[in-house]
Amino acid sequence: MRFGWVAPDLEPTRLVLLRHGQTPLSVERRFAGRGDIPLTEQGHEQARAAARRLAPWPIDAVVSSPLRRTRDTAAHVARELGLPVEVDEGFVETDFGDWEGMTFAEAQRAAGEAVDKWLADPEVAPPGGESFAEAAARVGAAREALVERHTGRTVLVVTHVTPIKAVVQQAMLAPLGALHRMFLETACLTEVDCYADGPMVVRSLNDTAHLDGTAAGPA
Repeated sequence: MRFGWVAPDLEPTRLVLLRHGQTPLSVERRFAGRGDIPLTEQGHEQARAAARRLAPWPIDAVVSSPLRRTRDTAAHVARELGLPVEVDEGFVETDFGDWEGMTFAEAQRAAGEAVDKWLADPEVAPPGGESFAEAAARVGAAREALVERHTGRTVLVVTHVTPIKAVVQQAMLAPLGALHRMFLETACLTEVDCYADGPMVVRSLNDTAHLDGTAAGPA
């Protein structure tokens, strides 16, 4: 793996990471993991805005998490681009287990000690759920397989908060604790270049320019 200012010797595979649009749980800032919740009407409008933004981009493939909120977001963009949607289980959201559908305050009231341990250690999972360390390893494997399938292409990946943060964390060679130091709006765009000889480069993070007329928040 190369470091510093040495230019990679191959054209990168560019990942354009799109977080799904607004959902009822994101409005209330509730844990939304594996629950198959729909987009709100604003979420659909955000997805349509992202589709318009991405229409002129040289995107070669569209990949989506299997959950409804990502598949519906991906459908708007894929329709604009005239591309099929490839579903990839590896980019599904973290499983929040017993905390699914709760607010952070509700989870703290129900299991304060467990929440504190989860916040302090990415190896700790919510009760019945998946740790951030497990999720990041899963996403890393999915990313590597995706880059192998689409080497040198530009791929739109419609996914969730944790997978996007994990890709950025891995690109930056940051510790897993960095996942708690990033904020992503609904329907935001993040770009990461993946080079065949090892390095990854973050080109943008939480880009919401296309949401100016659609009210980006709450996430």
